[in-house]
Amino acid sequence: MNMLSKIGLRSAGASSQVIMARGVATTPTLQAKKCNNAGSKNIVLVDGVRTPFLMSGTDYKSLMPHDLQRYAMIGLVNKLGLDKSLVDYICMGTVIQEVKTSNIAREAALGAGFSDRIPAHTVTMACISSNQAITTCLGLMNAGVYDVCVAGGVEFMSDVPIRHSRKMRQLLMKVPKAKTLGAKLSLLGEIRPDFLAPELPAIAEFSTNETMGHSADRLAATFGVTRKEQDDFARRSHQMAADARDKGYLDDIVPVKVPKGKDFITTDNGIRVSSEEQMAKLKPAFIKPHGTVTAANSSYLTDGASACLLMTEEKAKQLGLAPKAYLRAYTYVSQDPKDQLLLGPTYATPKVLEQAGLELKDIDVLEYHEAFAGQILANVNAMDSDSFAQNTMGLKKKVGTIDMSKFNLWGGSLSIGHPFGATGVRLAMHTANRMIREDGQFGLIAACAAGGQGVGMIMERHPDAKI
Repeated sequence: MNMLSKIGLRSAGASSQVIMARGVATTPTLQAKKCNNAGSKNIVLVDGVRTPFLMSGTDYKSLMPHDLQRYAMIGLVNKLGLDKSLVDYICMGTVIQEVKTSNIAREAALGAGFSDRIPAHTVTMACISSNQAITTCLGLMNAGVYDVCVAGGVEFMSDVPIRHSRKMRQLLMKVPKAKTLGAKLSLLGEIRPDFLAPELPAIAEFSTNETMGHSADRLAATFGVTRKEQDDFARRSHQMAADARDKGYLDDIVPVKVPKGKDFITTDNGIRVSSEEQMAKLKPAFIKPHGTVTAANSSYLTDGASACLLMTEEKAKQLGLAPKAYLRAYTYVSQDPKDQLLLGPTYATPKVLEQAGLELKDIDVLEYHEAFAGQILANVNAMDSDSFAQNTMGLKKKVGTIDMSKFNLWGGSLSIGHPFGATGVRLAMHTANRMIREDGQFGLIAACAAGGQGVGMIMERHPDAKI
């Protein structure tokens, strides 16, 4: 029996009637739990784009976050020749919010020329924020509320908000309430040197006060991932990203021209293939002197934005569009944010596979978020461990052995970059485009996120898909 017959997804085209059950969109023959939801529909990813991902403090540094998101949305419109009036709803993800544009989806949409009649809202779920934007739109469309949505996200690490200390903030809040000049001056006279120390944002867990780098170091040690293995994987990521770029595979990028910039920015600027010797010279970045996580085997602070067009398959047919993929299943997971902070992929992978009625061997394209080389390799080891599956996850058997010949073949967050709010769409587009180029049917996305959370998503190549 071939794979299509086994899972009951033969010819998943226009005739497929889709059922939505606990985050899984599947054909009736897929033996998923049935849900009597009259609004359940086939939802497709038509296409998506992203700005070039740049290291923070480089060519985007004079912009604001909504500028980058606007560029991505305009790029999507131009790439597809999209009539903006067709869009029913917009949802974008971001993590470190600019206070002036707290609902960045709305501000970017207006700046990109979308009608002020189109509602827009912003979601945040750490590194999986644009995954959440995508699935938020899926839920709305499956409920029959909308037919056409734009999802995406942005992160701008070149200019993060820096606050006054709490003492200084409290004092400054009192000043406008003082009724006389003398009273105002008296308040200002209360300022002490320690009031002036700013509060800098940190990539640390609020509940544990531990940075992700420390967690990655401990996770790598727990699952026996060596420094050399981490460096080798990071070098693989950069080499594969460079190869994909040189072959023209990273065609989800739309050029960006910043104000006063001489030329269009067309490529990611963090892809750098270093030698084994160069990487070995770097000192541990977090746990010193014996840690194994370094700047070279970690993702870096990145500026970038993404956007994608989602719609019901029926609407896509009406418009004569050729979608790239079906969005078949998704799930979110969460674990202990201290000891299992970065194990989201290990928990999400078996759950989303079970929802879709698939096994790991049925997946043709694997796209996992690379926060740290140690993190991703620890997840690979955890999924291949019967002991961890049975004793910690409560499963009967291990998730399975990851086939690295299917894994992140165009590089990943270590090399391409990781704008927290934008990476989810980048993962979705790499999955869709790889399925087309590699003649695969199913793709699996998985990612960890702050708070011990994670996401798993299943996509299926659409029969009309084109590059």
